[in-house]
Amino acid sequence: MLPLVFAIGACQELEQEVLDGVTAEDIANSNNPNLVNVLKASAYSRIVGSWGGHNSIWSIQEVSSDEMAIPQKGADWEDGGQWIRMHKHTWNASEESFNNSWAYCYSAVGEINNLLIQYPDVASLNAELKVLRALVYMWLIDSFGNVPIIDETTTGGNPTNATRAEVFAFIEKSIKDNIALLPETSLKSTINKMTAQAMLAKLYLNAGVYTGTPKWAEAEAAADAVINSGKYSLSSNYFANFSERNSGSTENILTLPYDQNNAGGFNLPQMTLHYLSQQTFNLQEQPWNGYASLEEFYNSYDATDVRRRSFLVGPQFASNGTRLIDISAEANDPDGPPLTFTPQINMLAPNAFRQAGARVGKFEFALGAGSSLNNDYPLIRYGEIILIKAEAALRQNKPAVALAAVNQIRARASMPAYTTLTLDELFAERGREMFAEATRRSDQIRFGKWNQPWWEKTASQPFRALFPIPQNQINANPALKQNPGY
Repeated sequence: MLPLVFAIGACQELEQEVLDGVTAEDIANSNNPNLVNVLKASAYSRIVGSWGGHNSIWSIQEVSSDEMAIPQKGADWEDGGQWIRMHKHTWNASEESFNNSWAYCYSAVGEINNLLIQYPDVASLNAELKVLRALVYMWLIDSFGNVPIIDETTTGGNPTNATRAEVFAFIEKSIKDNIALLPETSLKSTINKMTAQAMLAKLYLNAGVYTGTPKWAEAEAAADAVINSGKYSLSSNYFANFSERNSGSTENILTLPYDQNNAGGFNLPQMTLHYLSQQTFNLQEQPWNGYASLEEFYNSYDATDVRRRSFLVGPQFASNGTRLIDISAEANDPDGPPLTFTPQINMLAPNAFRQAGARVGKFEFALGAGSSLNNDYPLIRYGEIILIKAEAALRQNKPAVALAAVNQIRARASMPAYTTLTLDELFAERGREMFAEATRRSDQIRFGKWNQPWWEKTASQPFRALFPIPQNQINANPALKQNPGY
């Protein structure tokens, strides 16, 4: 494979030494798809990046929602109070996680723009990169709202914010203008026509939040394009989509192809498991004992729901069957030293029990795993597309269509079919199906649940439906304007 060497600076000033002796004209006229694949790999590697790691974009979606918290255990996980503020919706613009999320997204945007500038005449490459950039902007519009639109034509000066409606229009146009040039085949880890349709379905689902004008019919049509393509189906085993060897999933539409040796960064076992869980899975490194599900969310699953196995609860054992004993367990923990994950968390801070909280077990933790998993992370999954169709139909007063869709999901989970369906029931079903896939915050906002109180959180201000523009970014670029309320 021909080498790529990158020197990384600001978003628009990336320098690139590409494919020794091969010019842009050579690439444009080549019939060798490997040349294009080598080029776009640099952009995709930025997307893989830190998504699945701690203290970046996945974390701010999950810990701010009613799915998860990072309880403070004395000095452990105090972290300047960032994760307590995230849970309570009292965060500020200087939180490290916001700046990390922003940098993750705009680093990817910069890499994509650099390739578009250097290879403007490679139509297939350009189309795929522009849709990939739209995916990054879908995370930016959802998290920060009013963000700068930086593309391959942006020149000079400090970019200022676009409105959320302008960002929406940019994303929509980027997808629709380029979808015809995308490949038909699916590699799961790269963009194709159906990925783009699925992106449109997700974008239109939130159009009312982003622009003030709902697009339910458009969301349903885009979901139908994916469903009717016949390219995807629900996996008979729900957890096959999250196993260590899930590249063959019939359900995953777009994934981040993590690899513990060559594409690290998916650190879930470190983030959620107890220190002693290292012995359960023979992990190469000791976990950090952080992320846990809220009890109320865990209890939203029926006892017979297959998906309830997305959590690790109860007595914990070493891989040889020996009961694990936490000799440092708090004296007032009713479970005592035997390690037991209890759904109830005694408090958020400052003295949460070391073993309190159901842990995130949705993804397989393979025996002997390193600090980074080999599991591919599903960014877009067919199960979600079915639920988008259900919601879009229900909001258009088509209950029969919505029921038929949502009952497919329930049947796979070994749950009885609904005979009627309310928006609240659909919201709960989305939560059970999509746990730990970074959709809950958006769902809560769209369903009007975001500002409501939940465990250890009082009602929050409406402006917190958007995260703040990171203060570090405003300090570096005075042209940026802060979101209202901050």
